[in-house]
Amino acid sequence: MGAVRVLITGSNGLLGQKLVHDCLERKLSFFGVSSGENRNPDCPSENYRSLDLTQHDGVVSFLNQEPFTHIIHTAAMTNVDACELNPSHCYEVNHLASQRLFEIAKNKSIHFTLLSTDFIFDGKQGNYSETDVPHPLSVYGKSKWLAELDLVRSEYNNWAIARTIIVYGKGHQLNKSNIFSWLIQELSQGKEVSLITDHFRAPTWAVDLSKGCLSIVENNAKGIYHVCGPETLSIFDIGIRVARYLGVSEQLIKPIDSTILNQPAPRPPKTGFNLTKAQIELNYRPHPIEATLDSLR
Repeated sequence: MGAVRVLITGSNGLLGQKLVHDCLERKLSFFGVSSGENRNPDCPSENYRSLDLTQHDGVVSFLNQEPFTHIIHTAAMTNVDACELNPSHCYEVNHLASQRLFEIAKNKSIHFTLLSTDFIFDGKQGNYSETDVPHPLSVYGKSKWLAELDLVRSEYNNWAIARTIIVYGKGHQLNKSNIFSWLIQELSQGKEVSLITDHFRAPTWAVDLSKGCLSIVENNAKGIYHVCGPETLSIFDIGIRVARYLGVSEQLIKPIDSTILNQPAPRPPKTGFNLTKAQIELNYRPHPIEATLDSLR
């Protein structure tokens, strides 16, 4: 494989920050873009630029100035309820910006990796494989599925889709918290938390996900890959695991049903992925929850 130069979109986000860290560690040439100033102290200023991916002319101009062999497109609007309440903005960010970026990649023969989500599925069966047919329930899920379809239906095949589930970890000045950081904070202070018992997910440590994405880059892998945590649990059981890790009473975790939350966006009740393909082709080896929690404290 020749010289690699990776463009990381959403480099201020949790996954983006891990990708920057891993590129530096592996001495892979990279450049990070996000909206706003560089919030990641690990990302050298000369490797960063503020870029609004919804402003097409600016994106074209930037990519005409900077040569890349690979794009890892992590930037997205991921607040599921905000997407439901503002669908036009969601589609602009998650579908149209992605579509235009992929077109540029195609014209420049750049390998394109799109980060996607378990929310493209309806959650009726769980343990989804790459060949299962998506049926998104929410605006967010639909926006990501439309972005996927642009790749799947293209005559250009130099692309990969990395679908993942509840990404968690520790980062710098993140725009949003994640369930594990929140649980550790609340339970450590002896506070009670209410967690739903009827939704099941396979939470993904950002460190594992970054390695999976870079394995796609380094292998020039093509096609769809399911890249998530190794175990599918109810949100309630995730809380129990964290309570046990902290050595606090499991009685702090109060079971509730998702129907009482009245969330704007419908959510798939049970997802989780079959990881066989990623394990074989990417040597993907995700860590169990307990092995990751020390890194969050």
